[in-house]
Amino acid sequence: MNETLRQIKDRKSMRIFKNKPIVAELKKEILNAALQAPTAGGMMLYSIIDITDEELKKQLSVECDNQAFIEKAPLVCIFLADYQRWYDAFDLENCNPRTPGEGDILLAYTDAIIAAQNTVVAAESLGIGSCYIGDIIENCENIRELLDLPNYVVPAAMLIYGYPVEVQKNRKKPVRFEEQYIINENKYRRLNKEQHIEMQKIRNEKANFLNKDISEDIKDLCNRKYMAGFSLEMNRSASKYLKKFRKE
Repeated sequence: MNETLRQIKDRKSMRIFKNKPIVAELKKEILNAALQAPTAGGMMLYSIIDITDEELKKQLSVECDNQAFIEKAPLVCIFLADYQRWYDAFDLENCNPRTPGEGDILLAYTDAIIAAQNTVVAAESLGIGSCYIGDIIENCENIRELLDLPNYVVPAAMLIYGYPVEVQKNRKKPVRFEEQYIINENKYRRLNKEQHIEMQKIRNEKANFLNKDISEDIKDLCNRKYMAGFSLEMNRSASKYLKKFRKE
């Protein structure tokens, strides 16, 4: 296994960082890695906001489910799915552009996430940990105001970066599901109840969780994540963002 594959395999989310800044040269390397990411038609349908204002960082940590570790991160970046820039370019050239639609913003989302992941890989290669913050999709109205987002720009992800403390570095990476349940050949394959249980059981065994009630675990996850208030808020906000891309 080469070094790149090893780092991808070993990488895990880091949320607690040393009180050590990321020097400007390394920060530039991380952010420039985003610009080298694959992109639809060479359009680079994303923008990145580098959060340097400490008060803004604090406000964002509150909006993202009061996760205090966000404001303590040395580097915080928000990756935006951005069709505003090209729409404005088309409009300024009198192209009479149509309103961007759902397909356009989905393509921009893809661009933004690919760019974000490039920074994760780059940071990891420099010994800098990271963590995705999906909660940036919540609280649409407040986030729009805080970041001054126009109609055709939507948050895709927030990332925090820093040098992880030892306890984070030594924390065991959560076990993934086996590939036979995730990688399909030629067509999508839905799992039946027995296969769902088997998939969870194999992962639990690898993680040394030997006496877990899998059915109860699934129900708990449904209530704690899928049906939780933050998830409902995320869907409300996402619908609000996407409304701008839907024909009335």
